[in-house]
Amino acid sequence: MARVITYGTFDLFHEGHYRLLQRAKALGNYLIVGVTTEAYDKARGKLNVVDSLVTRIENVKKTGFADEIIIEETQGQKVNDIRKFHIDIFAIGSDWAGAFDHMEQFCRVVYLERTKNVSSTLMRSRQYPIIRIGVIGAGRIAVRFVPEAKYVSGVIVNSVYHPCRHSAAEFGEKYELDLATDDMERFLENVDAVYIASPHETHYGYAREALTCGKHVLCEKPLAFKQEEARELFALASRRELVLLEAIKTAYCPGFVQLVGIAKSGAIGKICDVEACFTRLTGEGLRERTDTEYGGGFTEFGSHTLLPIVKLMGTDYKNVRFDSILDQNGIDLYTKASFVYENGMALSKSGVGVKTEGQLVVAGTKGYILAESPWWLTQYFEVRYEDPMRRERYFSNFLGEGLRYEISDFAYRIQGHQGRAFKFTAEESVAIAGVMEEFLSQRRAARMDQQSG
Repeated sequence: MARVITYGTFDLFHEGHYRLLQRAKALGNYLIVGVTTEAYDKARGKLNVVDSLVTRIENVKKTGFADEIIIEETQGQKVNDIRKFHIDIFAIGSDWAGAFDHMEQFCRVVYLERTKNVSSTLMRSRQYPIIRIGVIGAGRIAVRFVPEAKYVSGVIVNSVYHPCRHSAAEFGEKYELDLATDDMERFLENVDAVYIASPHETHYGYAREALTCGKHVLCEKPLAFKQEEARELFALASRRELVLLEAIKTAYCPGFVQLVGIAKSGAIGKICDVEACFTRLTGEGLRERTDTEYGGGFTEFGSHTLLPIVKLMGTDYKNVRFDSILDQNGIDLYTKASFVYENGMALSKSGVGVKTEGQLVVAGTKGYILAESPWWLTQYFEVRYEDPMRRERYFSNFLGEGLRYEISDFAYRIQGHQGRAFKFTAEESVAIAGVMEEFLSQRRAARMDQQSG
């Protein structure tokens, strides 16, 4: 008798879950189903679990496929279960292909074809429908998004759009998506929301088109290069009762949210200065170094460094000054943006051709906060005081690529939960677009001076 085991959260039980269990059952004579606990799901980065453990177990039971149901509570339990229950076959969805090859030493591993276009539940009426997300773009950030999305309950990435049909097809095949197309109209008809991961200068146009068609939008930074364009997009989203979020992933990460909360709590007194740095040495042939109009250090990484500034110092600065080291083609290899506020100041440092320490320092009248490089992952930071022996240390999870946190907030907002809107507001996003606009205007002027000189 072949004994089969499979595992899952089985949240918001849907057709895909049903078919996976059906296929797993067909592999043998006895099927054991492991249902993960909420605590273990959270520890491994699975976010937004809606149904209780009891409900999820009941939904699995109702299918009639499970001969036995167990609870998965800890890392490493799978191996122990395989040995304990004398398992012959370990079955899991094909979206995990390759991840469990190491289990072959204990039993046969089978990756079951996942169900495409999951859109209906079998076991109950849905309080929260599954959100079908389509990806616009197929580049470096897009390929990180799809694997991260599977950690967020209630969403599924089902489509990709790219103006190059071949690029769309390759991406769609790699991630087993329902639709890979260069037809925007067809793409938008197949999704409830879009994630925009295309070149910077296309963000505004794609976001506007998606919102106009009634789709929620999660857009990579920078959302727009003009303040008025950003205002227009948020106004459009508001009128259509849609969610629009700018995807600066740091804003949604638990550690950064905690850092902001402590800074604003008064622990370091009145906040007087914020200094944020993000530099990365990029290859000379990459877009960041070759796109003379929208490439460069500030357009690439400035959104990250501006985030803590606008969150902690506010959006109402008196003036900003940009000092840049320009490459021969006119893009900025390194930029300092110096802000003056009514009762404070801030400094943003970003670069693609100059490397420096990437830290975040928040200075106050009673102490300061230091988050060392890479602060944008915000796994650890310290609150320090005049007394060098007095230090408060904070640790936080940063799982995977970190994109799951912004996807989680996006899904929650779509589902009607507005409690997380404070993490990154429309006002802050609009302010960053305004800084970008001012920077590009000054850089174009500097480039003209460079060329004329």
